[in-house]
Amino acid sequence: MNAPERRHRIAEGERIDAGKLRVFRDGRWEDVQGEQLFKGRRVIVFGLPGAFTPTCSSEHLPRYNELAPELRAHGADEIVCVAVNDPFVLEAWARDQEADNITLIADGNGEFTESIGMLVDKRDLGFGMRSWRYSMLVNDGTVEKLFCEPDEPGDPYQVSDAETMLHYLDPDAKSPDHVAIFTREGCPHCAKAKEMLEQAGFTYVEFPLEDKIRGSVVRAIAGRDTVPQIFLNGELIGGADALEERLYGASGPPEGRPT
Repeated sequence: MNAPERRHRIAEGERIDAGKLRVFRDGRWEDVQGEQLFKGRRVIVFGLPGAFTPTCSSEHLPRYNELAPELRAHGADEIVCVAVNDPFVLEAWARDQEADNITLIADGNGEFTESIGMLVDKRDLGFGMRSWRYSMLVNDGTVEKLFCEPDEPGDPYQVSDAETMLHYLDPDAKSPDHVAIFTREGCPHCAKAKEMLEQAGFTYVEFPLEDKIRGSVVRAIAGRDTVPQIFLNGELIGGADALEERLYGASGPPEGRPT
């Protein structure tokens, strides 16, 4: 069977004509009319080849989920991911990814994806018909901005990412910092470091280490012997004292800050 001829790819300034959509949000499925989803709202829609596929699972969906608060703060009412997958697969993927900030549309028959000209033939990979990778900002049902990956072999991922959309919404927007901290249970210096990070407005990922592996892990990754060890955007800051100096300078924390 031949693949259907691709329809006109939707362009900026064109309206989206979407019928009933199968939508997963707030932990449950519901049928939503496209007009209800888009009317009077600014909605970010991004499409990707499929759940549990490499780039979709490691970069595309996770980064939109991570930057969702920033995207909403800059004017997006909702962030929607569309995939040509059935609802059972998408729900399992959403839970696996902990993508609580993203609304998913299960376009199992590819009807919505085909209507905007993004349905492509991936049968050479055993995928059947899937979505091309793209993102768009839909304003009251009209495409305000479209970022569509170039028509190149493979699965290009250059312009449909969350950072590109955020910088469209606000060219001066700064992506959130990435902070990780290695700790141990009952460590007062670790508690001090976490308090400083929280008071400075940082969101961090904590890695509590058991005694039997702590020394090996910290030495291998940070080249140090003690915890805490804090990393900021890939840079090793060091322990609590180093973090304090980084945040407050040589003068130390002002009154009311952790000591």
